[in-house]
Amino acid sequence: MEFKELTEARRSVRKYADKEVTRELVEEIIKAAQEAPSWKNQETSKYYCVLSKEKREQIRTTCFPSFNEQRCMNAALIVTAFEKDNVGFDDKGEPINELGNGWGCYDLGLHNMLFMLKAKEMGLDTLVMGIRDAEKLRAALGIPDSEQIGAVLALGYADEEPKRPNRREINDIAKFY
Repeated sequence: MEFKELTEARRSVRKYADKEVTRELVEEIIKAAQEAPSWKNQETSKYYCVLSKEKREQIRTTCFPSFNEQRCMNAALIVTAFEKDNVGFDDKGEPINELGNGWGCYDLGLHNMLFMLKAKEMGLDTLVMGIRDAEKLRAALGIPDSEQIGAVLALGYADEEPKRPNRREINDIAKFY
């Protein structure tokens, strides 16, 4: 699939078929995500992959508001996080600039985007869910306090075909000097 076709085909899917996502597929997708750049090549992004049906149901029904609980039914759940106080900080632990841990979030976003594009290339679809209970996720998956939970990616086989939304014009989002 050509890049333009891939980026235009990737949609946020909110309904998934009852078809399992294998560990091997997720590993291949994560390997692609690892190719994303990161601050000083620190690669602080982490993936907590919830693949078993029982654990998915536990997470789905206890860690999300009802609308996201429904949107991720039948999907694997990939909780993404990054190591706090690492990237964007100097050797003394002081932030390099005003973003501080924002750089870890930035790096995680780059990794997540490659994750989503690779998933699409492999015939899977995704949904980024930012509305979730981070502390319940932390407890359920043993995520240490030294990591900041970013998002949860629903990953699975689409059971719907969302339409591509209109995009803003280039002149509305870019300034050229």
